[in-house]
Amino acid sequence: MNIGKLHPLGTEISSVNLFKGETGTVTAIRLKLDNTLQEHVSKSPALLLCIQGKVIYEDENGQKAEMEQGDYVTIKPGVKHRLYASLSSQLILLK
Repeated sequence: MNIGKLHPLGTEISSVNLFKGETGTVTAIRLKLDNTLQEHVSKSPALLLCIQGKVIYEDENGQKAEMEQGDYVTIKPGVKHRLYASLSSQLILLK
């Protein structure tokens, strides 16, 4: 299976539940070029991994990270954050 093929064609921003275990989930996220995943909050700790492209992660605590393939950030629960794709990107979110 190919992660890029999980997402509907023509959508600028897409998230697809990839795996649900007993204690957590894995979500595949796609952001096309110049799109923003608007500010939101995670209820649980999370790890965001960039597997393709380039995104900018920013949160309300001032953390800012330019993420490329192989880069990751940890996301604290209750912290507002957003993503901007400076290249079309594929990410994996682990909660």
